[in-house]
Amino acid sequence: MATVTILISGASGMIGTALVRAAEPRRISILKLVRRAPENPSEIQWAPDRGVPVSDPARLEGLSAVIHLSGANLSGRRWTPAYKGKIVDSRIESTRSLVKLLKSLSQPPQAFLCASAVGIYGARGDEVLTEDSPPGQGFLAETCTAWEKEAAAARESGIRVVNLRFGVVLSRRDGALRKMLPLFRLGLGGKLGTGRQWMSWIALTDLVRAVFYLAESPEAAGPFNIVAPSPVTNAEFTRALAHALHRPALLPAPAFALRTAFGEMADEALLASTRVAPDRLRRSGFSFVLPDIDYALRAILAAHPAEQKMP
Repeated sequence: MATVTILISGASGMIGTALVRAAEPRRISILKLVRRAPENPSEIQWAPDRGVPVSDPARLEGLSAVIHLSGANLSGRRWTPAYKGKIVDSRIESTRSLVKLLKSLSQPPQAFLCASAVGIYGARGDEVLTEDSPPGQGFLAETCTAWEKEAAAARESGIRVVNLRFGVVLSRRDGALRKMLPLFRLGLGGKLGTGRQWMSWIALTDLVRAVFYLAESPEAAGPFNIVAPSPVTNAEFTRALAHALHRPALLPAPAFALRTAFGEMADEALLASTRVAPDRLRRSGFSFVLPDIDYALRAILAAHPAEQKMP
């Protein structure tokens, strides 16, 4: 069996860490791009703002795939003009630099999987959105559209490009759910705004399975919505989480309070309604382990065997 080697950028984040841990039992060798000095042979230092971002490009020859996850955090703070610039640059410039590097190789990788987000569709109310739906409007939609355009340039060297349009990722150890748990465990959780906005989510377990599935599927190319097949409204998610924790959820966060605290980010990330379906993933034959929000939350919070495999 040929050695499978995958290069990951953003390997220290929630998704990257989960991919690295899940690679070993799959007998996948992982190389990690890091900004700091390398601490072991599996790490390669890179500086995407330099003309030659990696000192020894030969280490990247003949890779099975590259998974690009780098990007400044979208949530948890106000989007000032300066931070919006950081959000854009951390995605566009790093992708442009990495694609240029991969195209320069004599043996480029077979596949380039680049992170994106369901934010590309914008706020669309109750409209069911698939990979065939056009991009929406707003800062996130424009950023994701530009991001995917940069990734597409890798096709010029015959590299298979997959755009991973992630929804809200659920894990008890990191991300949005971890931030919610302390309040909900105290019975102080509640819906955001009216709670009628759609939330497209996926359990980290299924996300990792989907990413490796697409990396290993030679026919998979273009955008894939990495979301569970059953999106829920924010109110439904709130009830499901409270029920899983056996706590009430009686303290909603009014829209005006969220806008006061987070500004533009509240409207684009917390209150936006994005009802996304994983059409291409399902049609490709992928099956979900945790497709239902009630079952998924119980599994995640109770360390179900499906979740135990993930960080």
